[in-house]
Amino acid sequence: MAGDGADAIQEAWRRELPDVPVDSIGVITRIWWAAKIFGDERRRLLAELGIDMATLDLLSTLRRSGPPYRMSPSELASASLVSRGAISQRVERAASSGLVTRERSGSGFHTHAVSLTDEGNALVERAVAELLDREQRLIGHLGATEQAQLADLLRGLLAGLTAGRDTTLGQVGG
Repeated sequence: MAGDGADAIQEAWRRELPDVPVDSIGVITRIWWAAKIFGDERRRLLAELGIDMATLDLLSTLRRSGPPYRMSPSELASASLVSRGAISQRVERAASSGLVTRERSGSGFHTHAVSLTDEGNALVERAVAELLDREQRLIGHLGATEQAQLADLLRGLLAGLTAGRDTTLGQVGG
């Protein structure tokens, strides 16, 4: 495969700083560039669908939970890796748009559970289907075996990066 801009950057730093290891440039620069392309494409699609990333994350988390598509704010915060305050804001926006309903506790101030509405379910199904279709087209030039190999390599990379941390990465869409 022909060289690219990352190779040129790596070689330039190898020449300029011969005593500094530069091999990570070939991996990390390409991951950054790919992430930018994927992120830009995701933002374009979500703008077309009229949904923001935080709302998609909320709806996706509820939808993936399975019937009855209902979770407590604590469960949502944990699954989304955001604070309860952030979940409260997301739920408020989604509820005002008719995408989720809130069940209040006895006092009426605290949300006990959040459920996906039919409208929210339809939106998340459409958004995720379109998103995954577009993302598959972005990596479609790689064969199925190459995609599986890349997924395995990235899984290993992330396992090493998150070892010893109490965290799960966000799971919007996929």
